[in-house]
Amino acid sequence: MRLLLVEDDPKLGPLLARVLGTSGYTVTLAADAAQARSVGGGDVDLAVVDRMLPDGDGLDVCTSLRRSDFEGPILILTAKSETKDRVHALDLGADDYLTKPFDMEELLARLRALLRRGPRIMSFDVGALHFDIGRRNAFVRERLLELTGREFDLLAYLARRAGQVVSKAELVESVWDAGEVVPNVVEVHVSRLRDKLGADADLIETVRGQGYRVPGESAG
Repeated sequence: MRLLLVEDDPKLGPLLARVLGTSGYTVTLAADAAQARSVGGGDVDLAVVDRMLPDGDGLDVCTSLRRSDFEGPILILTAKSETKDRVHALDLGADDYLTKPFDMEELLARLRALLRRGPRIMSFDVGALHFDIGRRNAFVRERLLELTGREFDLLAYLARRAGQVVSKAELVESVWDAGEVVPNVVEVHVSRLRDKLGADADLIETVRGQGYRVPGESAG
């Protein structure tokens, strides 16, 4: 079983690689996001990715893997333990989330459980919109939308709540990390999404004084 391990800690990385190796995995160790991206998704069966990397966020590695058609399990390692952080990681294509410090036996057990689940393939449709969550692609009338990660998160969140008005406060709380919030951040991203939707810009409705709504039925 081929495993990609992305961990920058000079002691923890090699230690994890040795333990995983003795547990039957063929481990490729990457010390940063750049090295991780050089490993093709077709070359590994599962991935263990540290959240905080010297050259970026481990969630970006997760996104890159999904966009390269990698459908195997991804487990995120991180010191962040808030529910919002776990939800964000899962929404970006991760399958599990383990906070540091952790017990090695728990890590091995979680990996075994993930492998039993099989490939992670998720998609849903809301009206003219189609979302491939695994690869983080969004389509409108079969046209691929060229979205940033945050634009994808925003549109997918609204689509999951289709038919409901979602306030700006809820969007900020659910889609953005605290350090990323700047004045008018929701308005700016909605405007960019509408530009990219083009003739289908009205798929994001403004409900004056309340927030935004994607028409249709909730995707759950």
